[in-house]
Amino acid sequence: MTYYESTGHLLLTPVDREAPARVQRLRELGLGERVDAELDAFARRVADVLAAPYAGVNFIGEERQFFAGLHHAAEAPASAYPARVLARDRGYCPHVVVRRRALVLEDVRDFARFAGNAVVDESGVRSYAGAPLTDRRGFVLGTVCAVDVVPRRWGTEGLATVKSLAAELVELLHAREDRRRTA
Repeated sequence: MTYYESTGHLLLTPVDREAPARVQRLRELGLGERVDAELDAFARRVADVLAAPYAGVNFIGEERQFFAGLHHAAEAPASAYPARVLARDRGYCPHVVVRRRALVLEDVRDFARFAGNAVVDESGVRSYAGAPLTDRRGFVLGTVCAVDVVPRRWGTEGLATVKSLAAELVELLHAREDRRRTA
C-alpha cells in the first residue's frame, strides 16, 4: 500500500509504473483515444451477460481512464456515471490494471480502500466486477468491467464470466492488430 508522505493517509489509487509503456502500446494499437462502436457493442454484451446496468471497455493512461466502449441500460438510474473519461483516481479499473488480475467487489463500502472512492458518493456505484485486458506482449491495456448501483453477489461465476469476456475481447483486439499489420 502507498501512503501520502505528508499526511500518512492511504493513497487509494495504486502507483502505476507501467503507464508510460502502456500508453505507447495503446497508441500503436489505435486504442484509448476515441469512442469505438464495436467496443460499445461489446460493453453492451458485457452488461447483458452479467445483468448489470453499466459496463465498459476501459483503457488506462497515465492521468486518465478512457471508456472506448461504454453501455448503460435504459432503465439504469440517472447519474453522472458512466462517463467516457475519468481521472485515474476514480473507480476501480486502475486497481485491476496495476494488480494485473480480476477484481470483484460485491459491496464497495465493505472495503475501506475502495469505499472512499469518489464514484461511490458522486455516482452511486456499489458493486464492481472487472478483469484485465492483457495483450500478447504482456501489457495490461485496460479492463472489461461491469458495475451496479446496488450490492451484488457476483460470486465465482461472475468472476469467471468477466475473466472470460476479457479474454474474448483480447482475442478481438489481437485480430484487429493482425489485420492492421497485413493491410
